[in-house]
Amino acid sequence: MEQKRKLGFWSIVLLTINSIIGTGIFLSPGGVAKQSGALAPFIYVCAAVFAIMLALTFASASKYTRESGAAYAYVRTAFGDNTGLYVGITRFVSASIAWGVMATGAVGTAFQILGYQSDAITFGMRTIGFIVLMVVLFIINVLGTKIFEWVSNLSTIGKCVALVFAILAGIVIAVKTGNHMGEITALVNDAGEKVVPPMTTAGFVTALVAAFYAFTGFESVASGAGDMEKPEKNLPRAIPVAIGIVAAIYFGIILTAMLIDPVAMVTSSSVVVLADVFKSTVIRNVIVIGAFVSMFGINVASSFHTPRLLEAMALRKQVPDVFAKRNSKDIPVNAFIITVLFAIVIPMAFSYDMKGIMIISTIARFVQFVLVPVAVIMFFYGKTKNPTLEGAKKNFATDVVVSVISLILTALLLFKFDWKGSFSTTAETGTSLNMFAIVAMLIGYVIIPVLVYFYAKAHTDKKIAQ
Repeated sequence: MEQKRKLGFWSIVLLTINSIIGTGIFLSPGGVAKQSGALAPFIYVCAAVFAIMLALTFASASKYTRESGAAYAYVRTAFGDNTGLYVGITRFVSASIAWGVMATGAVGTAFQILGYQSDAITFGMRTIGFIVLMVVLFIINVLGTKIFEWVSNLSTIGKCVALVFAILAGIVIAVKTGNHMGEITALVNDAGEKVVPPMTTAGFVTALVAAFYAFTGFESVASGAGDMEKPEKNLPRAIPVAIGIVAAIYFGIILTAMLIDPVAMVTSSSVVVLADVFKSTVIRNVIVIGAFVSMFGINVASSFHTPRLLEAMALRKQVPDVFAKRNSKDIPVNAFIITVLFAIVIPMAFSYDMKGIMIISTIARFVQFVLVPVAVIMFFYGKTKNPTLEGAKKNFATDVVVSVISLILTALLLFKFDWKGSFSTTAETGTSLNMFAIVAMLIGYVIIPVLVYFYAKAHTDKKIAQ
């Protein structure tokens, strides 16, 4: 029998980088700069520390189990099957939708890079591009882990090369032209008001939280632990290494951009904001291509993580067994198909109104950031509903101290999150409830979990009766 190919340590590192670096660093670094001015590069360093604290809790949790599913597996082990199921199914729904959102963004941005204005991209054009992208991702996955690993690694290297090239070019330009970072402080709008306000504690926290979201994605990497070599050993090492690499790249690109032309970064209305910092056509083209590769890469990563979460629940008999079946290339093809349907149908049903459905992904992330640190503390003290992996090396500093710090940081995220903006819309007639967001929340957090719970309960009762 042919031995199953699994992702090695460096492939896990690259997959983690691919899961983190998306469109944000290319398209919207100006938002953080507008809030923090010349301190923007250091805001990203602080955000990296913030992310590493949370990532360490997920890395610590991964050493206590070899199961796939990431937060689902950790919460199920700590709190029991029902709590694990709720986290698993809400994560699956939100991750599927988030994948659809990222795919929609990739298609829309691709059209804009090709010269189409946003209002010229019709529903039909967007849908065709959307489906074509999903078909390509399906083909990449069903061909097997070897092909997926190659495409994932290549897309990760591609986006990193584009960013590193921009950093090196930026350093050369900064040496020749001097430091322009101070120009952002003097920038004013048409009303004569400063675009970048003086830094305050509240402003620092707001900028930090905004920069932190550029580091999210690490929490999904362990969803495919079953397809990784020694995940209980490799994941705890790979995740922090990947975030360190991402932090170095983010710091470098933001610093060089601020040195060269911080005003362009803050005021640009281009699709790929980062490209506007550079005047050279060659550098601009490299960055634009890098942005497209980055968008494609993060979709590749999502196509790996999300179906395996559904498969993990199927292996525990909490959803139909059909989603646990793999093809001849050892890919959970049925789980992939249903995931793609979620990713395609829900964004289409909402007419690609992303604000209405992104809230599901955000809330699911908060749930993970609260429950996983608590689960790790429970693992350390042996107070779990289900058994953990024997021989796991406990560490008070990473398992308890870091988990407590992570809970504090998550409380900060919850406090600074724009709850009002997420559940309301503003128009000329005033502010009203965002019905898209409310309906999405009801579907993702009530209706689907209830249906899945009754399925799992019926399956358990039937097994007991036999």
